[in-house]
Amino acid sequence: MENNFDKLILELCKLPKETSWVEFKHNNCDPHMIGEDISALANSATYYDKSYAYMVWGVDDSTHTIVGTDVNLSLQKKGEQELENWLRSLLSKNVNFEMHHFIIDEKDIDLLVVDKAVQYPVSFQKTDFIRIGSYTKKLNEYKAMQAQLWSKLNNVKFEKIKAKENVNAMDILHLLDVSLYFDLLNIPQPTDIEKVLFYLAEDGLIEKQDNGLFSITNLGAILFAKQLSNFERLSRKSLRVVQYEGINRYKIEKEKIWDEGYAICFENAVELISAILPSKENVNSARLDIADTFPLPAIREAIANSLIHQDFYITGAGPIVELFANRVEVTNPGVPLVDIYRIIDNPPKSRNEKLASLMRRLDMCEELGRGWDRMVIACELKQIPAPRINIYEESTKVSLFSKLDFSNIPIEDKLWSLYLHACVQFVQGGAASNQSIRERFGLKVTSAGSVSRLIKQAVAKNILKPVDPETAQRYYKYIPIWA
Repeated sequence: MENNFDKLILELCKLPKETSWVEFKHNNCDPHMIGEDISALANSATYYDKSYAYMVWGVDDSTHTIVGTDVNLSLQKKGEQELENWLRSLLSKNVNFEMHHFIIDEKDIDLLVVDKAVQYPVSFQKTDFIRIGSYTKKLNEYKAMQAQLWSKLNNVKFEKIKAKENVNAMDILHLLDVSLYFDLLNIPQPTDIEKVLFYLAEDGLIEKQDNGLFSITNLGAILFAKQLSNFERLSRKSLRVVQYEGINRYKIEKEKIWDEGYAICFENAVELISAILPSKENVNSARLDIADTFPLPAIREAIANSLIHQDFYITGAGPIVELFANRVEVTNPGVPLVDIYRIIDNPPKSRNEKLASLMRRLDMCEELGRGWDRMVIACELKQIPAPRINIYEESTKVSLFSKLDFSNIPIEDKLWSLYLHACVQFVQGGAASNQSIRERFGLKVTSAGSVSRLIKQAVAKNILKPVDPETAQRYYKYIPIWA
C-alpha cells in the first residue's frame, strides 16, 4: 500500500455514497464497533474483489466533505490496553490492517486500511460480519452471500497474492535475487530484461499489471526476496534459528534470523546448523572420522517441510529451528493436511502447491513426497528415536533426538519409532520383525524379550498387526494396522 493517503482520501470522497468496502466516520471510535467493522470490511473486500477496504475518520458520511476528526486510533486505549492490541486479540488470526494519521487541508484524518480476507472469513469475537450497503451485519444471516464469499476464499492461493504492487523492471531486479533464480534452475540468465521478466512471470514470481507495471507475488518474494523486510506482510515469515545452552530455553547462546527469501537462505541455514550441532570423533578409526550426533539429512528435510507446509495465513509466526543439547525442534505455523499415521505412505499434499513444486525444482527438498521416508530411515541408521510430531492448535513441531540408550527412550517414542519402522518396511515391500526392530535400535539378541513385549504393546494399541497370525509366533512379521 503506497503512502499517497491524501490522494486516496480524495478519490474515496468522490464516491457517490458509502460502499460495502468504504466507511466514513466523524468522531465515533467505539472499540466494539471498530472490531465488527474490520471484520465486515475485510470480508466485503473479498466479496467485491477489492484488495483493501477503508474506514476514514474526518469525512462526513452524507456529503463526503472533509471535516477533520479528533480521533487518533494509534493513541486510543481499551481499558489499560492499546486499541490495536486489543482488536488483534479478538479478531481472527488472518486479519491484516494498518492505522494511519495525517493532515489534509489542515484537518486531521485517521485512516484504517483493512486487507481483504484470505483463506477464511475474518471474525471479531468469533463472529463473522459483512457489509450490506452502509450497514454492518452478521454474515450468517445472509446465507447466499456467505456461500459466495467462501467460494471466493477457496479460490485464493497464498502464492498468487500480491506482495508488492506497481513496481517496474528495475525494481524487480533490486528486490529479488534474479541471478540466483537462474543459477538454481541451471538456466543461463538472458541479457534481455524482457526475457528475464518472461521467465519470472511464467513461474508466477511476478505478474504484469494492466498499467504496464508489475506486481511481485508472495511466491516470488518468499523465495527470492533480497530482504523480506521490504515486503511488510512477509517480514514475520523469516526463518529463525536459535541455539540454547543445555536442554531447556533458559539461556540463548546463538540466534540468527534470515531476512532473505527461502531460496537464498536455506542452504546457509543448513550449513550453520551443521556447524553448531555437536559431532563425535571415532577414536577407534585408523583415519580421522567425525560422526554427526544428529542425522543431518533428517534435519534438512524437517526444515524444508516446515517452509513448504506452513500456513502463511497465520500472522505473527514463522518457521523456527531450535537447537538443544539433546534434540532439535523444528516448528512451523499450521497443522498437517494428512493423518500423521499415514505420513509415510500417503501421497504428498501441501497447502502451498506452487511453492512446493518450485522448491522441488530448485532441489531444496525431495520429489514425490519421500521426505519423511528419508527422515525416518536417517534416524534408523543412527539408531536413534524416530522424529516426534506434536500438533498444536495452530502449529506443528517436529523433534529430532540424539542417541539414547534403549532403556531411556520414553515408551511413546519407542512405539512411534516401531510403528514408523513397520511403515517403512511395508512400503519397501517387507515387514517388521523382532530381528529388524533390534537392528533398528542397535540391540543384541539378548534384548529379544524386551522387543517382544514392545511389539505386544503396539498390537494392543492397534497400530501394528501380524502378517500371518497362523504361523509360529517366533516367526511373526508385522505390518501397519492400515496395511
